[in-house]
Amino acid sequence: MSLILLGINHKTAPIELRERVAIPRELLAGAARSLTSVSGVNEAMILSTCNRVEILTAVDSGQVDITSFLHDHLSIEPALLKPHLYEYRDREAIRHLFRVAASLDSMVVGEPQILGQVKDAYTVARDAGTVQGQLEPLLQSAFAAAKKVRSETEIGSTTVSIASVAVDLAQKIFGSLSGKKIFLVGAGKMSELAARHLIRHGAGTIFVTNRTEERAVRMAERFSGSAAPKVIPWDQMRAAASQADIVITSTGSPEPIFRKEDGQAFMQRRKNKPMFFIDIAVPRDVDPEMNRLEGIFLYDIDDLQSVAASHLAERHREAADAESMIAAEVERYHLKMRAVNVAPVIVGLQQRGEELRQAEMRRVQARLGSMTAEQTAAVEAMTRSLVNKFLHPPMQALKQAARDGDFARIESIRESYDLGPETVVVLPEWSEPVLEARIDEGVVLTGAMEKGRS
Repeated sequence: MSLILLGINHKTAPIELRERVAIPRELLAGAARSLTSVSGVNEAMILSTCNRVEILTAVDSGQVDITSFLHDHLSIEPALLKPHLYEYRDREAIRHLFRVAASLDSMVVGEPQILGQVKDAYTVARDAGTVQGQLEPLLQSAFAAAKKVRSETEIGSTTVSIASVAVDLAQKIFGSLSGKKIFLVGAGKMSELAARHLIRHGAGTIFVTNRTEERAVRMAERFSGSAAPKVIPWDQMRAAASQADIVITSTGSPEPIFRKEDGQAFMQRRKNKPMFFIDIAVPRDVDPEMNRLEGIFLYDIDDLQSVAASHLAERHREAADAESMIAAEVERYHLKMRAVNVAPVIVGLQQRGEELRQAEMRRVQARLGSMTAEQTAAVEAMTRSLVNKFLHPPMQALKQAARDGDFARIESIRESYDLGPETVVVLPEWSEPVLEARIDEGVVLTGAMEKGRS
């Protein structure tokens, strides 16, 4: 099988297009199952965040049209979407996935949220049954690589996220957040992060609302004392918003929550006192037309790029170290997968040789007559040595083919020794280490051999 990763992100497309492509979490499982119904697609996972939508698939070798699925599922004309899409296959797909999980492809390099988002996408796909034997080890390796980058470099030493960048922007706008009223619309992780950054920077009163009020209450309860946000019922959202100096929105609404007419009403109530909206939702919560109103200043997630850029210089060296680490992890994953491909063939070859040796021993047993235990052991050792010497050249050839990624040569040797279409066996105790101890890197062989040797 091959890997195809198709995506669109903040580098390739404006927010106007990204919000049309975004897939709500509750629809991800159904979309992934629909994707696996496409001819040639065996497994699939869909990652949808405020900055990217990416489809990772394990497909049969050959031509598989993932792009058409994206066009049809999202009802977006190909001419509009195609110029903004990127596609990676096999090794490049693996590298891209590892970089995304390690936050090296994020708007804010080193931000901690993306790994959790990839894990969440994996959980949805696994529960939907669309991640199995091919993507499972790949994703687990991506998680391990991201964890290694975060623990062995300083790329995440300073907490930086879209939420923190939004707060930095608010602070730059006002000079000081002291005494400012902040209204958080949406009680998800992004809003909670924003609230914590706001408190740290001395913000005054913080309000929070959510369509499901219990969720807003749970978020507020995670804060202590007077710092806890005050919960506003959803139906009182607009009245509360008009009192806020800064409104930070991050909901999953498919339609704008605040429109131009809301902004006009806010300005009347505030007597034209300035009001700032920071919209970090995709699709956007605030109609872009609001930005045309005098006294209202609107920033969406793409506007945060310039603020995020200021963090890149100090993280450049750490990012370079992280890139080298990811390259090494990608190579390690490939070696592991090569071992997975060749290990059953090597062990199957040993098993076939052992079966032939034992068959010949049984055939000539009568002619050998009665032998002592020492004589029997000597004959066993001699015949086993002959088989091992005979099999040594093809086994070395298989190992070298695995290192070279020469799967055609592996297939040729497998067919030459008539090992069957799928040779999956248990490693016997007497076998030499497969691929110089690649077994300890996670190669799992299953099947059955004679009792006592599995």
